[in-house]
Amino acid sequence: MSYINLLIKNNIIDQDTANVLEQKAIDTNQSLDSVLRDQGFKSVDILKAKAEYMSMEPYYIGDNNIPFEILNYIPEDSARHYKIIPISISNGVLNVGIYDPDNIQAIDALNFISSKNNITYKLFLISEEDFNRSLGMYKGLTGEVHEALSNFEKEFGDFDDDLDKTIIKNPDASKPETHIIEDAPVKKIVATIIRYAIEGGVSDIHIEPLKDRVRVRYRIDGILNTSIELPKNVIEALVARIKILSEMKLDEKRKPQDGRFSARADGRKIDFRVSTFPTYFGEKVVMRILDQDKGVQKLDTLDLQPDQLDMLKRALEKPHGLILISGPTGSGKTTTLYSMLMQLDRESQNVLSLEDPIEYNMDGISQSQVHAEIGYTFASGLRTTLRQDPDIIMVGEIRDKETAELAIQAALTGHLVLSTIHTNTAIGIVPRLIDMGIDPYLIAPTLILGMAQRLVGKANVDATEVVEVSESIKTMINHQFLDLPDQYKKNIPEIKDIRIIKPTPECPRGIKGRMAVFEMYEMDRKLESIILSKPTDNQIYEYVRKEKGMITMKEDAIIKALQKNIPFEEVNNL
Repeated sequence: MSYINLLIKNNIIDQDTANVLEQKAIDTNQSLDSVLRDQGFKSVDILKAKAEYMSMEPYYIGDNNIPFEILNYIPEDSARHYKIIPISISNGVLNVGIYDPDNIQAIDALNFISSKNNITYKLFLISEEDFNRSLGMYKGLTGEVHEALSNFEKEFGDFDDDLDKTIIKNPDASKPETHIIEDAPVKKIVATIIRYAIEGGVSDIHIEPLKDRVRVRYRIDGILNTSIELPKNVIEALVARIKILSEMKLDEKRKPQDGRFSARADGRKIDFRVSTFPTYFGEKVVMRILDQDKGVQKLDTLDLQPDQLDMLKRALEKPHGLILISGPTGSGKTTTLYSMLMQLDRESQNVLSLEDPIEYNMDGISQSQVHAEIGYTFASGLRTTLRQDPDIIMVGEIRDKETAELAIQAALTGHLVLSTIHTNTAIGIVPRLIDMGIDPYLIAPTLILGMAQRLVGKANVDATEVVEVSESIKTMINHQFLDLPDQYKKNIPEIKDIRIIKPTPECPRGIKGRMAVFEMYEMDRKLESIILSKPTDNQIYEYVRKEKGMITMKEDAIIKALQKNIPFEEVNNL
Protein backbone atom coordinates (compact mmCIF):
# COMPACT_ATOMS: atom_id res chain seq x y z
CA MET A 1 0.00 0.00 0.00
CA SER A 2 1.16 3.57 -0.72
CA TYR A 3 -0.25 7.04 -0.33
CA ILE A 4 -1.76 6.81 -3.82
CA ASN A 5 -4.57 4.74 -2.25
CA LEU A 6 -5.54 7.82 -0.23
CA LEU A 7 -5.72 9.81 -3.48
CA ILE A 8 -8.06 7.11 -4.81
CA LYS A 9 -10.12 7.21 -1.60
CA ASN A 10 -10.50 11.00 -1.90
CA ASN A 11 -11.59 10.67 -5.56
CA ILE A 12 -8.54 12.57 -6.81
CA ILE A 13 -7.45 9.69 -9.05
CA ASP A 14 -9.11 6.49 -10.24
CA GLN A 15 -7.72 2.99 -9.74
CA ASP A 16 -6.80 2.33 -13.38
CA THR A 17 -4.89 5.61 -13.73
CA ALA A 18 -3.14 4.93 -10.43
CA ASN A 19 -1.98 1.52 -11.65
CA VAL A 20 -0.64 3.00 -14.89
CA LEU A 21 1.24 5.81 -13.14
CA GLU A 22 2.73 3.54 -10.49
CA GLN A 23 4.08 1.29 -13.24
CA LYS A 24 5.39 4.33 -15.12
CA ALA A 25 7.30 5.46 -12.02
CA ILE A 26 8.94 2.02 -11.84
CA ASP A 27 9.72 1.86 -15.57
CA THR A 28 11.23 5.37 -15.75
CA ASN A 29 12.97 5.21 -12.35
CA GLN A 30 11.20 8.43 -11.30
CA SER A 31 9.58 9.23 -8.00
CA LEU A 32 5.83 8.72 -7.86
CA ASP A 33 5.52 12.39 -6.86
CA SER A 34 7.19 13.49 -10.11
CA VAL A 35 5.02 11.24 -12.26
CA LEU A 36 1.84 12.50 -10.61
CA ARG A 37 2.87 16.15 -11.00
CA ASP A 38 3.77 15.57 -14.65
CA GLN A 39 0.21 14.30 -15.16
CA GLY A 40 -1.23 17.51 -13.74
CA PHE A 41 -2.08 16.45 -10.19
CA LYS A 42 -1.68 19.23 -7.62
CA SER A 43 1.32 19.20 -5.28
CA VAL A 44 -0.98 20.16 -2.40
CA ASP A 45 -3.13 17.05 -2.91
CA ILE A 46 -0.08 14.81 -3.21
CA LEU A 47 1.50 16.28 -0.05
CA LYS A 48 -1.73 15.95 1.94
CA ALA A 49 -2.08 12.28 1.02
CA LYS A 50 1.58 11.54 1.78
CA ALA A 51 1.38 13.28 5.15
CA GLU A 52 -1.73 11.34 6.13
CA TYR A 53 -0.11 8.09 5.01
CA MET A 54 3.03 8.83 7.07
CA SER A 55 1.09 10.20 10.06
CA MET A 56 2.80 13.59 9.77
CA GLU A 57 1.68 17.18 9.50
CA PRO A 58 2.03 18.68 6.03
CA TYR A 59 3.52 22.13 5.55
CA TYR A 60 2.93 24.22 2.44
CA ILE A 61 5.73 26.71 1.88
CA GLY A 62 4.48 27.87 -1.49
CA ASP A 63 5.54 31.43 -2.35
CA ASN A 64 6.39 32.34 1.25
CA ASN A 65 9.98 33.38 1.89
CA ILE A 66 11.97 31.88 4.76
CA PRO A 67 13.97 34.54 6.67
CA PHE A 68 17.73 34.16 6.32
CA GLU A 69 18.19 34.07 10.11
CA ILE A 70 16.02 30.93 10.14
CA LEU A 71 17.94 29.35 7.27
CA ASN A 72 21.13 29.89 9.28
CA TYR A 73 20.10 27.11 11.68
CA ILE A 74 20.91 24.53 9.00
CA PRO A 75 23.81 25.17 6.55
CA GLU A 76 22.95 25.00 2.87
CA ASP A 77 25.19 21.98 2.22
CA SER A 78 23.53 20.06 5.05
CA ALA A 79 20.05 21.07 3.89
CA ARG A 80 20.83 19.85 0.39
CA HIS A 81 22.46 16.61 1.58
CA TYR A 82 19.79 15.60 4.10
CA LYS A 83 16.80 17.17 2.26
CA ILE A 84 15.71 19.23 5.26
CA ILE A 85 14.78 22.93 5.47
CA PRO A 86 14.33 25.12 8.59
CA ILE A 87 10.94 26.82 8.16
CA SER A 88 10.26 28.95 11.21
CA ILE A 89 10.53 29.19 14.98
CA SER A 90 7.43 29.17 17.18
CA ASN A 91 7.44 29.06 21.00
CA GLY A 92 11.15 28.27 21.02
CA VAL A 93 10.71 25.27 18.70
CA LEU A 94 12.44 25.08 15.31
CA ASN A 95 9.98 23.92 12.67
CA VAL A 96 11.79 21.82 10.07
CA GLY A 97 10.46 20.65 6.73
CA ILE A 98 11.64 17.24 5.53
CA TYR A 99 11.18 15.73 2.10
CA ASP A 100 12.31 12.17 2.93
CA PRO A 101 11.23 11.22 6.49
CA ASP A 102 12.75 7.72 6.12
CA ASN A 103 16.26 9.19 5.98
CA ILE A 104 17.72 8.12 9.34
CA GLN A 105 20.86 10.20 8.74
CA ALA A 106 18.69 13.32 8.43
CA ILE A 107 17.17 12.64 11.85
CA ASP A 108 20.65 12.12 13.34
CA ALA A 109 21.78 15.40 11.80
CA LEU A 110 18.76 17.21 13.24
CA ASN A 111 19.47 15.79 16.68
CA PHE A 112 23.03 17.11 16.40
CA ILE A 113 21.82 20.56 15.27
CA SER A 114 19.24 20.59 18.07
CA SER A 115 21.83 19.88 20.76
CA LYS A 116 24.37 22.26 19.22
CA ASN A 117 21.91 25.17 19.15
CA ASN A 118 20.15 24.16 22.37
CA ILE A 119 16.77 24.17 20.65
CA THR A 120 14.09 21.54 20.08
CA TYR A 121 12.63 20.86 16.66
CA LYS A 122 9.38 19.67 15.12
CA LEU A 123 9.19 17.86 11.79
CA PHE A 124 6.75 18.67 8.98
CA LEU A 125 6.40 16.92 5.64
CA ILE A 126 7.08 19.19 2.64
CA SER A 127 6.85 18.61 -1.09
CA GLU A 128 9.80 18.16 -3.41
CA GLU A 129 8.86 21.40 -5.18
CA ASP A 130 8.85 23.37 -1.92
CA PHE A 131 12.15 21.82 -0.90
CA ASN A 132 13.87 22.75 -4.17
CA ARG A 133 12.44 26.27 -4.09
CA SER A 134 13.53 26.78 -0.49
CA LEU A 135 17.13 25.92 -1.38
CA GLY A 136 17.08 28.98 -3.64
CA MET A 137 16.48 31.20 -0.59
CA TYR A 138 19.97 30.62 0.79
CA LYS A 139 22.28 33.58 0.25
CA GLY A 140 24.88 31.36 -1.33
CA LEU A 141 25.45 29.80 -4.74
CA THR A 142 21.80 28.83 -5.16
CA GLY A 143 20.43 32.24 -4.21
CA GLU A 144 22.79 34.19 -6.46
CA VAL A 145 22.24 31.93 -9.44
CA HIS A 146 18.45 31.98 -9.08
CA GLU A 147 18.54 35.78 -8.91
CA ALA A 148 20.51 35.82 -12.15
CA LEU A 149 18.10 33.30 -13.67
CA SER A 150 15.20 35.60 -12.85
CA ASN A 151 16.95 38.45 -14.67
CA PHE A 152 17.79 36.14 -17.57
CA GLU A 153 14.12 35.25 -17.99
CA LYS A 154 13.07 38.91 -17.87
CA GLU A 155 15.61 39.85 -20.53
CA PHE A 156 15.23 36.94 -22.93
CA GLY A 157 11.73 35.74 -22.11
CA ASP A 158 11.09 32.12 -23.03
CA PHE A 159 14.15 29.94 -22.42
CA ASP A 160 13.27 28.11 -25.64
CA ASP A 161 14.21 31.17 -27.71
CA ASP A 162 17.01 30.36 -30.11
CA LEU A 163 20.14 32.21 -28.93
CA ASP A 164 21.25 32.72 -32.52
CA LYS A 165 18.17 34.89 -33.18
CA THR A 166 19.16 37.18 -30.35
CA ILE A 167 22.75 37.44 -31.57
CA ILE A 168 21.57 39.13 -34.80
CA LYS A 169 20.66 42.21 -32.75
CA ASN A 170 24.35 42.96 -32.16
CA PRO A 171 25.69 45.58 -34.60
CA ASP A 172 29.30 44.33 -34.21
CA ALA A 173 29.45 41.52 -36.75
CA SER A 174 33.07 40.65 -36.01
CA LYS A 175 32.38 39.22 -32.53
CA PRO A 176 28.62 38.95 -32.20
CA GLU A 177 28.52 36.19 -29.59
CA THR A 178 30.81 37.92 -27.11
CA HIS A 179 28.73 41.11 -26.96
CA ILE A 180 25.43 39.35 -26.34
CA ILE A 181 26.71 36.90 -23.79
CA GLU A 182 28.67 39.59 -21.93
CA ASP A 183 25.53 41.70 -21.59
CA ALA A 184 23.28 38.81 -20.59
CA PRO A 185 22.69 37.70 -16.98
CA VAL A 186 24.01 34.27 -18.00
CA LYS A 187 27.45 35.85 -17.56
CA LYS A 188 26.70 36.22 -13.85
CA ILE A 189 25.41 32.64 -13.61
CA VAL A 190 28.67 31.24 -15.01
CA ALA A 191 30.80 33.62 -12.95
CA THR A 192 28.92 32.72 -9.75
CA ILE A 193 29.26 28.98 -10.36
CA ILE A 194 33.00 29.41 -10.94
CA ARG A 195 33.53 31.74 -7.96
CA TYR A 196 31.87 29.39 -5.48
CA ALA A 197 33.88 26.50 -6.92
CA ILE A 198 37.15 28.35 -6.34
CA GLU A 199 36.17 29.39 -2.81
CA GLY A 200 35.05 25.86 -1.98
CA GLY A 201 38.27 24.13 -3.04
CA VAL A 202 36.54 22.33 -5.92
CA SER A 203 38.71 20.38 -8.39
CA ASP A 204 36.13 19.97 -11.19
CA ILE A 205 32.82 21.58 -12.22
CA HIS A 206 30.31 19.43 -14.11
CA ILE A 207 27.44 21.15 -15.97
CA GLU A 208 25.16 18.38 -17.21
CA PRO A 209 21.93 18.59 -19.25
CA LEU A 210 19.40 15.99 -18.09
CA LYS A 211 15.90 15.20 -19.31
CA ASP A 212 14.10 17.85 -17.29
CA ARG A 213 16.84 20.02 -15.75
CA VAL A 214 20.47 21.09 -15.82
CA ARG A 215 22.56 19.71 -12.97
CA VAL A 216 25.67 21.50 -11.70
CA ARG A 217 27.97 19.27 -9.68
CA TYR A 218 31.20 20.06 -7.85
CA ARG A 219 33.93 17.47 -7.25
CA ILE A 220 35.32 18.00 -3.77
CA ASP A 221 37.85 15.60 -2.25
CA GLY A 222 37.22 13.20 -5.14
CA ILE A 223 33.43 13.00 -4.70
CA LEU A 224 30.84 14.64 -6.96
CA ASN A 225 28.00 16.48 -5.21
CA THR A 226 25.05 18.26 -6.80
CA SER A 227 25.32 21.95 -5.94
CA ILE A 228 22.46 23.44 -7.90
CA GLU A 229 19.83 22.51 -10.49
CA LEU A 230 18.74 24.91 -13.24
CA PRO A 231 15.95 24.97 -15.85
CA LYS A 232 16.84 22.67 -18.71
CA ASN A 233 16.46 25.31 -21.42
CA VAL A 234 19.27 27.49 -20.05
CA ILE A 235 21.93 24.96 -21.08
CA GLU A 236 22.60 26.43 -24.54
CA ALA A 237 23.30 29.88 -23.11
CA LEU A 238 25.59 28.47 -20.41
CA VAL A 239 27.55 26.37 -22.89
CA ALA A 240 27.83 29.31 -25.32
CA ARG A 241 29.26 31.53 -22.59
CA ILE A 242 31.83 28.91 -21.55
CA LYS A 243 32.77 28.22 -25.18
CA ILE A 244 33.47 31.90 -25.75
CA LEU A 245 35.67 32.05 -22.66
CA SER A 246 37.53 28.91 -23.82
CA GLU A 247 37.80 30.01 -27.48
CA MET A 248 35.85 27.02 -28.78
CA LYS A 249 33.64 26.87 -31.88
CA LEU A 250 30.12 27.97 -31.01
CA ASP A 251 28.49 26.27 -33.98
CA GLU A 252 30.13 22.86 -33.36
CA LYS A 253 27.75 20.91 -31.14
CA ARG A 254 28.14 17.39 -32.52
CA LYS A 255 31.78 16.74 -31.56
CA PRO A 256 33.65 17.07 -28.27
CA GLN A 257 35.88 20.14 -27.93
CA ASP A 258 38.69 21.11 -25.59
CA GLY A 259 39.76 24.57 -24.49
CA ARG A 260 41.08 26.58 -21.59
CA PHE A 261 40.92 30.04 -20.07
CA SER A 262 42.34 31.90 -17.07
CA ALA A 263 40.76 34.13 -14.45
CA ARG A 264 41.85 35.99 -11.34
CA ALA A 265 40.20 35.44 -7.97
CA ASP A 266 41.34 37.27 -4.83
CA GLY A 267 44.55 38.20 -6.61
CA ARG A 268 45.28 34.57 -7.59
CA LYS A 269 45.58 33.29 -11.13
CA ILE A 270 43.28 30.32 -11.76
CA ASP A 271 43.45 28.24 -14.94
CA PHE A 272 40.46 26.30 -16.24
CA ARG A 273 40.77 23.28 -18.50
CA VAL A 274 37.45 22.91 -20.33
CA SER A 275 35.93 19.95 -22.17
CA THR A 276 32.56 19.70 -23.91
CA PHE A 277 30.81 16.41 -24.65
CA PRO A 278 27.67 16.02 -26.80
CA THR A 279 24.89 14.06 -25.06
CA TYR A 280 21.30 13.23 -25.97
CA PHE A 281 19.94 16.21 -24.02
CA GLY A 282 22.63 18.73 -24.99
CA GLU A 283 26.31 19.46 -24.48
CA LYS A 284 27.88 18.59 -21.15
CA VAL A 285 30.73 20.78 -19.89
CA VAL A 286 33.46 19.79 -17.44
CA MET A 287 35.90 22.39 -16.13
CA ARG A 288 39.07 21.29 -14.31
CA ILE A 289 40.30 24.01 -11.92
CA LEU A 290 44.07 24.54 -11.72
CA ASP A 291 45.20 27.01 -9.07
CA GLN A 292 48.57 28.32 -10.26
CA ASP A 293 49.29 30.10 -6.97
CA LYS A 294 49.15 26.83 -5.07
CA GLY A 295 52.14 25.89 -7.16
CA VAL A 296 53.90 22.56 -7.33
CA GLN A 297 54.47 20.63 -4.12
CA LYS A 298 57.96 19.75 -3.03
CA LEU A 299 58.83 16.07 -3.03
CA ASP A 300 59.14 16.07 0.76
CA THR A 301 55.46 17.06 1.14
CA LEU A 302 54.01 14.23 -0.98
CA ASP A 303 52.92 11.92 1.90
CA LEU A 304 55.65 9.41 1.03
CA GLN A 305 56.97 7.06 3.70
CA PRO A 306 60.65 7.83 4.55
CA ASP A 307 62.01 4.77 2.70
CA GLN A 308 59.80 5.55 -0.33
CA LEU A 309 61.10 9.13 -0.41
CA ASP A 310 64.70 7.90 -0.29
CA MET A 311 64.00 5.41 -3.07
CA LEU A 312 62.47 8.10 -5.29
CA LYS A 313 65.33 10.53 -4.68
CA ARG A 314 67.88 7.83 -5.57
CA ALA A 315 66.10 7.20 -8.85
CA LEU A 316 66.06 10.93 -9.71
CA GLU A 317 69.80 11.16 -9.11
CA LYS A 318 70.53 8.57 -11.82
CA PRO A 319 71.84 10.00 -15.10
CA HIS A 320 69.57 7.89 -17.28
CA GLY A 321 66.72 5.43 -17.12
CA LEU A 322 62.92 5.26 -17.03
CA ILE A 323 60.70 6.16 -14.05
CA LEU A 324 57.04 5.18 -14.47
CA ILE A 325 54.04 6.09 -12.32
CA SER A 326 50.82 4.12 -12.70
CA GLY A 327 47.31 4.88 -11.56
CA PRO A 328 43.88 5.81 -12.91
CA THR A 329 42.83 9.28 -14.03
CA GLY A 330 42.61 11.64 -11.08
CA SER A 331 45.01 9.71 -8.84
CA GLY A 332 47.54 12.54 -8.57
CA LYS A 333 50.15 11.18 -11.00
CA THR A 334 50.73 14.55 -12.66
CA THR A 335 51.22 16.25 -9.29
CA THR A 336 53.89 13.67 -8.45
CA LEU A 337 55.60 14.17 -11.83
CA TYR A 338 55.76 17.94 -11.29
CA SER A 339 57.20 17.39 -7.81
CA MET A 340 59.89 15.17 -9.32
CA LEU A 341 60.76 17.89 -11.83
CA MET A 342 61.05 20.37 -8.95
CA GLN A 343 63.67 18.07 -7.37
CA LEU A 344 65.89 18.15 -10.46
CA ASP A 345 68.68 20.55 -11.30
CA ARG A 346 66.99 22.69 -13.94
CA GLU A 347 69.80 25.21 -14.12
CA SER A 348 72.59 23.00 -15.46
CA GLN A 349 70.38 20.41 -17.19
CA ASN A 350 68.11 20.72 -20.20
CA VAL A 351 64.65 19.60 -19.03
CA LEU A 352 61.82 19.24 -21.55
CA SER A 353 58.25 18.03 -21.16
CA LEU A 354 55.47 16.84 -23.44
CA GLU A 355 52.09 17.36 -21.81
CA ASP A 356 48.38 17.08 -22.55
CA PRO A 357 47.56 19.59 -21.22
CA ILE A 358 50.15 21.77 -19.48
CA GLU A 359 48.66 22.05 -16.01
CA TYR A 360 51.28 24.21 -14.28
CA ASN A 361 53.98 26.45 -15.72
CA MET A 362 57.41 25.69 -14.25
CA ASP A 363 60.51 27.84 -14.42
CA GLY A 364 63.52 26.27 -16.08
CA ILE A 365 61.55 23.69 -18.08
CA SER A 366 60.63 23.83 -21.77
CA GLN A 367 57.03 22.62 -21.69
CA SER A 368 55.21 21.64 -24.86
CA GLN A 369 51.51 20.96 -25.39
CA VAL A 370 50.75 18.03 -27.70
CA HIS A 371 47.96 18.36 -30.27
CA ALA A 372 46.87 14.96 -31.61
CA GLU A 373 44.43 16.58 -34.05
CA ILE A 374 47.34 18.03 -36.06
CA GLY A 375 49.56 14.97 -35.70
CA TYR A 376 51.64 16.31 -32.81
CA THR A 377 51.38 13.34 -30.45
CA PHE A 378 53.50 12.10 -27.56
CA ALA A 379 55.34 9.84 -30.01
CA SER A 380 56.04 12.49 -32.67
CA GLY A 381 56.87 15.04 -29.98
CA LEU A 382 59.31 12.64 -28.37
CA ARG A 383 61.21 12.28 -31.64
CA THR A 384 61.50 16.07 -31.88
CA THR A 385 62.49 16.35 -28.22
CA LEU A 386 65.45 14.02 -28.74
CA ARG A 387 66.85 16.54 -31.26
CA GLN A 388 66.76 19.28 -28.61
CA ASP A 389 69.79 17.96 -26.68
CA PRO A 390 67.75 17.04 -23.59
CA ASP A 391 69.08 15.64 -20.32
CA ILE A 392 65.68 14.91 -18.80
CA ILE A 393 62.36 14.34 -20.57
CA MET A 394 58.92 14.20 -19.02
CA VAL A 395 56.27 12.49 -21.17
CA GLY A 396 52.72 13.03 -19.93
CA GLU A 397 51.56 9.49 -20.65
CA ILE A 398 52.68 6.33 -22.42
CA ARG A 399 49.56 5.25 -24.27
CA ASP A 400 50.86 3.05 -27.09
CA LYS A 401 53.73 0.90 -28.28
CA GLU A 402 55.33 3.65 -30.37
CA THR A 403 55.57 6.06 -27.43
CA ALA A 404 56.82 3.28 -25.14
CA GLU A 405 59.55 2.29 -27.64
CA LEU A 406 60.72 5.89 -28.03
CA ALA A 407 60.74 6.47 -24.25
CA ILE A 408 62.82 3.33 -23.72
CA GLN A 409 65.14 4.27 -26.58
CA ALA A 410 65.66 7.68 -24.97
CA ALA A 411 66.44 6.01 -21.63
CA LEU A 412 68.91 3.67 -23.32
CA THR A 413 70.75 6.56 -24.98
CA GLY A 414 71.56 8.49 -21.82
CA HIS A 415 68.39 10.37 -20.91
CA LEU A 416 66.32 10.32 -17.73
CA VAL A 417 62.68 9.82 -18.74
CA LEU A 418 59.69 10.36 -16.45
CA SER A 419 56.22 9.27 -17.49
CA THR A 420 52.90 7.69 -16.48
CA ILE A 421 51.15 4.52 -17.58
CA HIS A 422 47.70 3.09 -16.89
CA THR A 423 47.88 -0.04 -14.74
CA ASN A 424 46.24 -0.95 -11.45
CA THR A 425 49.46 -1.54 -9.51
CA ALA A 426 53.18 -0.82 -9.64
CA ILE A 427 53.77 -4.54 -10.18
CA GLY A 428 51.61 -4.38 -13.32
CA ILE A 429 53.92 -1.92 -15.08
CA VAL A 430 56.27 -4.57 -16.49
CA PRO A 431 53.51 -6.92 -17.80
CA ARG A 432 51.76 -3.86 -19.28
CA LEU A 433 54.88 -2.87 -21.23
CA ILE A 434 55.27 -6.46 -22.44
CA ASP A 435 51.59 -6.45 -23.52
CA MET A 436 52.32 -3.30 -25.53
CA GLY A 437 54.93 -5.27 -27.46
CA ILE A 438 58.09 -4.09 -25.67
CA ASP A 439 60.74 -6.82 -25.42
CA PRO A 440 61.73 -7.72 -21.83
CA TYR A 441 65.45 -7.31 -22.68
CA LEU A 442 64.72 -3.59 -23.32
CA ILE A 443 62.66 -3.12 -20.13
CA ALA A 444 65.20 -4.67 -17.74
CA PRO A 445 68.09 -2.25 -18.28
CA THR A 446 65.94 0.90 -18.62
CA LEU A 447 63.21 0.78 -15.93
CA ILE A 448 64.81 2.10 -12.73
CA LEU A 449 61.66 2.74 -10.66
CA GLY A 450 58.07 1.57 -10.87
CA MET A 451 55.43 3.15 -8.66
CA ALA A 452 51.67 3.41 -8.30
CA GLN A 453 49.44 5.75 -6.35
CA ARG A 454 45.86 6.55 -5.37
CA LEU A 455 44.22 9.39 -3.44
CA VAL A 456 42.37 8.83 -0.16
CA GLY A 457 40.46 11.22 2.07
CA LYS A 458 42.22 13.00 4.92
CA ALA A 459 40.50 12.85 8.28
CA ASN A 460 38.54 15.92 9.38
CA VAL A 461 39.36 16.11 13.09
CA ASP A 462 35.96 17.69 13.82
CA ALA A 463 34.03 14.90 12.08
CA THR A 464 36.01 11.85 13.26
CA GLU A 465 36.80 10.32 16.62
CA VAL A 466 39.74 8.29 17.91
CA VAL A 467 38.82 4.78 19.04
CA GLU A 468 40.77 1.76 20.18
CA VAL A 469 41.46 -0.80 17.47
CA SER A 470 39.04 -3.72 17.77
CA GLU A 471 40.26 -7.32 17.74
CA SER A 472 38.73 -7.94 14.32
CA ILE A 473 40.54 -4.95 12.78
CA LYS A 474 43.77 -5.93 14.52
CA THR A 475 43.46 -9.43 13.04
CA MET A 476 42.85 -7.96 9.59
CA ILE A 477 45.91 -5.70 9.83
CA ASN A 478 48.17 -8.51 11.04
CA HIS A 479 46.93 -10.75 8.22
CA GLN A 480 47.62 -8.00 5.66
CA PHE A 481 51.28 -7.79 6.70
CA LEU A 482 51.69 -11.54 7.28
CA ASP A 483 54.08 -12.12 4.35
CA LEU A 484 56.16 -8.98 4.99
CA PRO A 485 59.65 -9.96 6.25
CA ASP A 486 60.23 -9.21 9.93
CA GLN A 487 63.03 -6.70 9.29
CA TYR A 488 60.54 -4.43 7.48
CA LYS A 489 57.72 -4.70 10.03
CA LYS A 490 59.50 -2.21 12.29
CA ASN A 491 58.15 0.56 10.05
CA ILE A 492 54.54 -0.33 10.90
CA PRO A 493 53.13 1.87 13.71
CA GLU A 494 51.80 0.28 16.86
CA ILE A 495 48.31 -1.12 16.31
CA LYS A 496 46.66 0.87 19.07
CA ASP A 497 44.01 3.36 17.99
CA ILE A 498 42.54 4.80 14.79
CA ARG A 499 40.19 7.52 13.61
CA ILE A 500 36.71 6.56 12.47
CA ILE A 501 34.12 8.79 10.84
CA LYS A 502 31.64 10.49 13.16
CA PRO A 503 29.69 12.67 10.72
CA THR A 504 28.44 16.15 11.51
CA PRO A 505 25.95 18.24 9.50
CA GLU A 506 28.86 20.42 8.38
CA CYS A 507 30.93 17.38 7.30
CA PRO A 508 28.78 14.28 6.68
CA ARG A 509 31.69 12.35 5.08
CA GLY A 510 34.30 13.00 7.79
CA ILE A 511 36.79 13.96 5.06
CA LYS A 512 38.65 17.22 4.52
CA GLY A 513 41.20 17.18 1.73
CA ARG A 514 43.06 14.24 0.22
CA MET A 515 46.44 12.60 0.47
CA ALA A 516 48.23 10.00 -1.64
CA VAL A 517 49.09 6.42 -0.86
CA PHE A 518 51.95 4.78 -2.76
CA GLU A 519 53.66 1.53 -3.64
CA MET A 520 57.01 1.35 -5.40
CA TYR A 521 60.06 -0.74 -6.13
CA GLU A 522 63.48 -0.05 -7.65
CA MET A 523 65.38 -2.17 -10.11
CA ASP A 524 68.37 -4.38 -9.25
CA ARG A 525 70.29 -7.18 -11.01
CA LYS A 526 68.10 -9.94 -9.65
CA LEU A 527 64.89 -8.19 -10.70
CA GLU A 528 66.36 -7.57 -14.16
CA SER A 529 66.91 -11.33 -14.61
CA ILE A 530 63.33 -12.03 -13.46
CA ILE A 531 61.96 -9.53 -16.02
CA LEU A 532 63.92 -11.24 -18.80
CA SER A 533 61.84 -14.39 -18.20
CA LYS A 534 58.54 -12.56 -19.02
CA PRO A 535 57.28 -12.85 -15.43
CA THR A 536 53.74 -12.84 -14.08
CA ASP A 537 52.59 -10.22 -11.59
CA ASN A 538 52.97 -12.74 -8.76
CA GLN A 539 56.61 -13.51 -9.59
CA ILE A 540 57.55 -9.82 -9.48
CA TYR A 541 55.52 -9.27 -6.30
CA GLU A 542 57.10 -12.21 -4.48
CA TYR A 543 60.60 -10.89 -5.17
CA VAL A 544 60.07 -7.21 -4.30
CA ARG A 545 58.05 -8.19 -1.23
CA LYS A 546 60.60 -10.64 0.14
CA GLU A 547 63.82 -8.90 -0.87
CA LYS A 548 62.77 -5.23 -0.89
CA GLY A 549 59.98 -5.18 1.69
CA MET A 550 57.63 -3.33 -0.68
CA ILE A 551 54.36 -2.25 0.92
CA THR A 552 51.21 -2.05 -1.18
CA MET A 553 48.95 0.99 -1.51
CA LYS A 554 46.43 -0.62 0.85
CA GLU A 555 49.17 -1.20 3.42
CA ASP A 556 50.35 2.39 3.03
CA ALA A 557 46.77 3.45 3.75
CA ILE A 558 46.71 1.22 6.87
CA ILE A 559 49.92 2.87 8.09
CA LYS A 560 48.45 6.33 7.50
CA ALA A 561 45.28 5.25 9.32
CA LEU A 562 47.33 4.03 12.30
CA GLN A 563 49.06 7.43 12.21
CA LYS A 564 45.50 8.87 12.34
CA ASN A 565 45.98 10.87 9.14
CA ILE A 566 43.03 9.23 7.38
CA PRO A 567 39.81 7.62 8.69
CA PHE A 568 40.14 3.85 8.78
CA GLU A 569 37.10 3.59 6.49
CA GLU A 570 39.28 4.90 3.65
CA VAL A 571 41.36 1.70 3.79
CA ASN A 572 38.35 -0.21 2.48
CA ASN A 573 38.29 1.95 -0.67
CA LEU A 574 41.55 0.39 -1.92
